[in-house]
Amino acid sequence: MAHRRSVPSLSVGLVVAIALAVGPGVAAAHDVTGSRFDAPIPLWLLLVGAGVTVAVTALWLARSPDPTESPRRRHLLTVPPSLVGPLRGVARGLFFIAVIAALVFGVVGRQVPAENAATVFVWPVWFRGVALLAILFGSPWSTLSPWEAVYDGLVRLEGGAVALLGSYPTAFGTWPALVGFLALVGITETLTVVPRSPRLTTAVVAAYGLTMVVGAGCFGRSWLRRADPLAVFYRLFGRVAPLEWSRTDDGGYAVAARPPWLGCRAPVDGVASVVFVVAMVYTVSFDGFTNLRAFQTVLFATRDALGTGPETAIFLYGIGLVGFVATFVLTVWAGERLGRPAEDAVVDALYGFAPTVLPIAAAYEIAHNYPYVLRSLATLLEIAASPLVPAVGSLDPLGWLSMPVFWGSQVALVVFGHVVAVVAAHRVAVERYGDSAGRGHLPLVVLMVGYTVLSLWIISRPVVFV
Repeated sequence: MAHRRSVPSLSVGLVVAIALAVGPGVAAAHDVTGSRFDAPIPLWLLLVGAGVTVAVTALWLARSPDPTESPRRRHLLTVPPSLVGPLRGVARGLFFIAVIAALVFGVVGRQVPAENAATVFVWPVWFRGVALLAILFGSPWSTLSPWEAVYDGLVRLEGGAVALLGSYPTAFGTWPALVGFLALVGITETLTVVPRSPRLTTAVVAAYGLTMVVGAGCFGRSWLRRADPLAVFYRLFGRVAPLEWSRTDDGGYAVAARPPWLGCRAPVDGVASVVFVVAMVYTVSFDGFTNLRAFQTVLFATRDALGTGPETAIFLYGIGLVGFVATFVLTVWAGERLGRPAEDAVVDALYGFAPTVLPIAAAYEIAHNYPYVLRSLATLLEIAASPLVPAVGSLDPLGWLSMPVFWGSQVALVVFGHVVAVVAAHRVAVERYGDSAGRGHLPLVVLMVGYTVLSLWIISRPVVFV
């Protein structure tokens, strides 16, 4: 079986090796819009108010009659099959061209991060921009994925499915995707200077793409669904989307509106998926934390204590992730003991409650990254237009956004995400614990209140640019 494990380890090894080799310090993958500013009300009052809002929501749900009907989906429109094919083809073709162009310019273009299509497109517009699309509209990755496009080409050439080593091993689960996510997003994007180097960005994307294509050739399309870190990342975010897409009998799509917690009530399918969800919540918060002076203090103190170098930031990331996972497991275990003291099914409870924290990750993802995505998209348009319109002016899609409005949007998004998570967790607790739902839900409510306060504290701190 050793030959089967060599495929995922290829890109992980390359990514981590690059991260350790070129990461002389912490280099956040993106800036935050300016520095933070004082809230219009005392910060302590804001934090208490946000925490109370989440707690009161949970209390209200616990004391309200449980709904007897399933949440309704409201049909919005139907996309006819005559449009599905052309739209998918255009979207996939344009994205594929964008990826290839970014790789080319990453090698031959000017090695200036703010002026090179590789660094401007890959990290903000692709990795983070598609994540925002997934949160708002559902995951588009099966359409946009360049690895799916390459695999489809191989299938057409062979006249059938390609899977040289047989079906995807069940034991793999989503573990390859989890390892890839931690290496690609958690470490490389957040903690190294790779996102500031067009050539290194090209190398990382090439290694990632090669691993995906080789894996698909070995294990078929299931590899792209289960082992691709971005596929799993976007699919999990798609659970939060207020839109639901379902295939019609004639090959079209029916689009319906749904409550944002509805897709978070279905359990995930393995321990790796549980850890993946917690890692999503943790990583976006850790990304914000790396911009703070407090992180720099901890980083340099740890370096001095351990006598280590650039790898210290990766060590801190790993320690924090273990702490987050352990905290979540203990919280769910406590809820299980309170809700069903006579039974021991903690693993099933983890599968059920893990997706209920996805709204938290989604809200923080939007709050933390929407300025980064929009400004990078404007920069990419400037780069694309410059050969045709050399005198094009600088575009600033957020020029109208005042700091009070920006900061208010951060607070509103974070609190809204936690409220949606509380609703989703309550519905799961009712299904799992029945009359004991209030007790079973309590530990997770306490955790969510604490995390609400922590998230708002992070976005309230002054930014340190390094």
